[in-house]
Amino acid sequence: MTNEQKAIKATYFSIVGNTIMAIVKALAGFFGSSYALIADAIESTTDILASFLVLFGIKYASRPADKNHPYGHGRIEPLITFLVVGFLITSAIVIAYESIQNIRTVHELPKSWTLLVLGVIIIWKETSFRLVMKRSIETNSSSLKADAWHHRSDALTSVAAFIGISIALLCGKGYETADDWAALFASGFILYNSYLIFRPALAEIMDEHRYDDLIVLIRDISLKVDGVIGTEKCFIRKTGMKYQVDLHATVDADISVKHGHEIAHDLQDTLKKQLPELGNVLIHIEPSS
Repeated sequence: MTNEQKAIKATYFSIVGNTIMAIVKALAGFFGSSYALIADAIESTTDILASFLVLFGIKYASRPADKNHPYGHGRIEPLITFLVVGFLITSAIVIAYESIQNIRTVHELPKSWTLLVLGVIIIWKETSFRLVMKRSIETNSSSLKADAWHHRSDALTSVAAFIGISIALLCGKGYETADDWAALFASGFILYNSYLIFRPALAEIMDEHRYDDLIVLIRDISLKVDGVIGTEKCFIRKTGMKYQVDLHATVDADISVKHGHEIAHDLQDTLKKQLPELGNVLIHIEPSS
């Protein structure tokens, strides 16, 4: 199974899971008199839309390079991540606004059985986070990582709701708004997570240097190729699930141009074979001094 297929499968998992969760939370929140659960349902609804965006981005990013896109279409991934962050910020603002409105309005205590629903949701969303995050690491997908963080933020907002409802039920009359305060706190946490998701995507779109470990690996592999004496500059940028590499390799200054060309191709083939996550590998030959 290719990285693209793994990422698409993980995204379908997110879409189905978020749809089920949104329905369960909305029903439990309405019948259980808990705005914290309704707030969770709002976030899960935006998660569904965000997951569809991620699915589109991954499918588009997997298109092969063409005349207008010689490095492929992977740049759409961080752009999709920006949109996903936009959904997160919007949901956080809506939740915060509605929480404040509910805090100012007298309402009844949440039902005790909503805690059981929240317990199941927390376990499911944390499990979903771990599964999708594992796939995002395997596939080097920034948008899939953003999708994984949707699950984690959902789990944490559910934890906040669990605490708020527990306080309301334990303390009784006068603490009806405890779960609303929990929802308000959760909205702040969603905003914080939005930044954590946005920052790496911005680094990717700006070609920020963040790949020291990969550079060390590339240099080690290069030195094992016949004819390569050493390496100099090594620049890496990420596009989608692939890393584009510009590498300066040092060879004997007295060999022919043809021989140097052959060494460059051997080095390129070796790197792409041993590191399948690499996309385009450009080798510049330097004569040894």
